[in-house]
Amino acid sequence: MGARWALGGRGSARRYCRSATRPRLTSSNYVAHMDTDGLRTERLRLRRWDGNDRSPFADLNSDPLVMEYLPSILTRAESDAFVDRIEQHFDEHDYGLWAVELTETDEFVGFVGLRSVTFDAPFTPATEVGWRLARQFWGSGLAPEAAQAAIADGFQRLGLTEIVSFTSVINLKSRRVMEKLEMTQNDEDNFDHPAVVEGHPLRAHVLYRLASPTIAR
Repeated sequence: MGARWALGGRGSARRYCRSATRPRLTSSNYVAHMDTDGLRTERLRLRRWDGNDRSPFADLNSDPLVMEYLPSILTRAESDAFVDRIEQHFDEHDYGLWAVELTETDEFVGFVGLRSVTFDAPFTPATEVGWRLARQFWGSGLAPEAAQAAIADGFQRLGLTEIVSFTSVINLKSRRVMEKLEMTQNDEDNFDHPAVVEGHPLRAHVLYRLASPTIAR
């Protein structure tokens, strides 16, 4: 996959991603399409990680724009350690942050999936949906498309009653994705992320929630 990532194919990826106007996502209609090795959507495959993902993932994690609303970019060693933690989470919980690729070209896009929240907060214990995509795939609706599948898997296969997502208050791009997923936000749920030092502009976080359709009815 490393070679496919290096193809002079950003143009082809953009042509593929810019599809016609897509239907509005509605949580009550979320469906998880299972493959033998993960989930699939109309344009994407969500699967377990392999060794070929590490190089493009490290490139993604070293991009200052991708990491703008995270405390810092990651070194190659830090990025690889993150993949190790993701795979360990899968082994322990039977869900996690999937490696995402375009089904048409096999290009590595980034990650989307679920993980357990590991810090103490008023809303924990909780399971969050998260994503991180390479910059050339932004603006094509891929993050909400993949997140929709991960959320459906969480509600249908895992039996979760609620899924949350959170980001820094100033991260409007991620907040728009959460709103596209029909997640709801209440200012009373805002919190300071304990992993971000006091006084840092990214410390103030906003929380979004989504109840299982079976609970929300």
